[in-house]
Amino acid sequence: MAKRGKRYLQAQTLIDQDTDYGPSEAVALVKQTASAKFDEAVEVHLRTRCDPRHADQLVRGATSLPHGLGKQTRVLVFATGEAAQAAQQAGADFVGDDDLIKQIEGGWVEFDVAIATPDIMGKVGKLGKVLGRRGLMPNPKSGTVVPSQDVPRVISDSRKGRVEFRLDRTAIIHAPVGKAAFKESELLDNLTTLVDAIVRSRPTGVKGEYIKSAFLSSAMGPSIRLDLSKLLTLKVK
Repeated sequence: MAKRGKRYLQAQTLIDQDTDYGPSEAVALVKQTASAKFDEAVEVHLRTRCDPRHADQLVRGATSLPHGLGKQTRVLVFATGEAAQAAQQAGADFVGDDDLIKQIEGGWVEFDVAIATPDIMGKVGKLGKVLGRRGLMPNPKSGTVVPSQDVPRVISDSRKGRVEFRLDRTAIIHAPVGKAAFKESELLDNLTTLVDAIVRSRPTGVKGEYIKSAFLSSAMGPSIRLDLSKLLTLKVK
């Protein structure tokens, strides 16, 4: 087990490890335990009953958080012709096709979201090994492979705080819900929106209980176990 620093251990004393905290309590606590010298990301971690070995139990999707993620999102769009022009007018940071593909093949990945139109996915597909492991590969299930007329909307959503979520190989979903500097109400709204989207993305192959446990934490802070019954009854305003 990694040796924990003094700041982490001090933050850990604020948490009762035998308590399941309600969402509001957990949000207040995560702000207290985010003691790094920078504005830490706040993340939720959901352990599911899904089996990632089965295609009908995979979880993948995206949603736009009402208060964003508190960071500048760099958007790349793979497109040509009118779609490329629309992407440039909508404010995409990088737009292109073969030129961008060549850069990425060379190791360049200085962007946060990649969007593509269907006609260019035949070329983009070869970037799977580079983009896939970083969670940057355009995918219809995450809403990042879209017709040219939808490109401006997806760019706008990405700027506002669009967050993707997916099941990892250990059946856990890890996703950001904002920054420690956010107001408690903003973090709670974002958490509610994200969890609602994940619940609605329940795979058809999962029987019985879908989410087994949930934790909230800052990037450098200890985990806070959430009261699952209260978390799952949160309603989007």
